[in-house]
Amino acid sequence: MPTTAADYIKSHIRTVPDWPSAGVQFRDITPLLSNPRVFRVLIDQFVHRYFDAKPTAIAGLDARGFIIGSVLAYELNIGFIPIRKKGKLPFTTVEETYELEYGSATVEMHTDAVKPGDRIVLIDDLIATGGTMMAGAKLLQRLGAQVVEGAAIVDLPELGGSRRLQESGLPLFTLVDFNGH
Repeated sequence: MPTTAADYIKSHIRTVPDWPSAGVQFRDITPLLSNPRVFRVLIDQFVHRYFDAKPTAIAGLDARGFIIGSVLAYELNIGFIPIRKKGKLPFTTVEETYELEYGSATVEMHTDAVKPGDRIVLIDDLIATGGTMMAGAKLLQRLGAQVVEGAAIVDLPELGGSRRLQESGLPLFTLVDFNGH
């Protein structure tokens, strides 16, 4: 029986072996989202963490960061900023390209999404190599925002992303970690 909120959350994350490719242990958060009690416990962990921090907005990374981030922003009564994959936003954007294991990817956000001095919590579902979160933080900082903290449900420490993010100076909070990838 799980004894902490983190244990309870972790017990509802499904591991899918060999997806999307052989050898990968995919950590699937969809069971967290489909169970209303677990989803509430999950969101409450973030609400309690950031309630007194008074961020200006929550920025969510495409796509699962949108789910957690928008609900968190609603609960904190602040705005939500989507950071999307390239080509998905209709207004003037700023973009950041980052390296993947094989190739690269680009994320972007609207140029008017933040103002200098805004205090932003950047959120995603999972930290693997840290590339997406690092790119999101750079976008926010380029427009003058302060990234109060990067946050995720899951950390995969063996892939080194959380270490790289922390070494870059980004404060980081994750609820659970899994060995392996």
